[in-house]
Amino acid sequence: MGSAAHHGGPGNDRLEPPERLVRTVAAWEGEAGRMWLAELPGRVAEFLERWGLTPERVFAAGGQISMIVLVRTADGTPAVLKIGMVNEETRHEAAALAHWDGRGAVRLLDADPEAGALLLERLQADVSLRSLAEPKAMLEASAVLQRLWVPPADGHPFTSVADYTGALVPLLRERAGQPWAADARPLADEALALHAGLLADGADAVLLHGDYHHGNVLAGERMSWLAIDPKPLVGDRAYDLAWLARDRLSTLAAQPGSRAAARRRLAALASSLDVDPDRLRAWSLFRAVEAGLWSLSVGDQEDGELLLEFASWL
Repeated sequence: MGSAAHHGGPGNDRLEPPERLVRTVAAWEGEAGRMWLAELPGRVAEFLERWGLTPERVFAAGGQISMIVLVRTADGTPAVLKIGMVNEETRHEAAALAHWDGRGAVRLLDADPEAGALLLERLQADVSLRSLAEPKAMLEASAVLQRLWVPPADGHPFTSVADYTGALVPLLRERAGQPWAADARPLADEALALHAGLLADGADAVLLHGDYHHGNVLAGERMSWLAIDPKPLVGDRAYDLAWLARDRLSTLAAQPGSRAAARRRLAALASSLDVDPDRLRAWSLFRAVEAGLWSLSVGDQEDGELLLEFASWL
């Protein structure tokens, strides 16, 4: 497994961001994204040097707003250098990983959160829960979540689910009012009503992954499956589970009896993790409608319509 040479100034063998990253960052983040992309190779070079890392290769199928470089540390240990855009959702990734300390999640080896730079233990980047049949994947996904749902430390930096989703409400309302969203308006109204009810009767607050789905759980060495890429929040377990509930949505939509299958899936997840089924249904509907209208607003018709269809089954 030959490792890439890394000698001399940052100019001779700069690692460039993969095509997929360039596309998504430019589309989602506009001018700020293009500026960040322009500085990315220099930033990668800076952290390779600062942390004494030897790059092996850029992982092309890596994150949508982060560059993933497979590296070796000074003592030859395989690791991953992740440099991501810092935004409200990703700002506290390092703090969450440090709190979990390898329990259910990838282990954090070093971090510069301000720069969006993380040094992580190496997992099997190509093997996620997506590689398992759905029933087995859901079982494993539930087991990992049980490890992640721990109380946050005193004085923690994480945003609450109430504050995070509260800020999405005016955006959801505004998008639902657009002419292109006319068909989705009844669903949007229901999502907003459910959201108000969810916040009115709060549930126990634990540390949540925030973006939990099969693609964000990878095969590891010290444990079979470990979560990556959290967008951590503190709040109701049902909020975290709502993202998992709509995993592999295109497969779910393609099978006969999708509506019944979706409802069975919700019931099974709620029961396996001891989560209130009504709260899970409510968060699943809210999150699917919010994500669906966002997708339509950025021109992703296919995803947007699929998410809204899922919401309508619930």
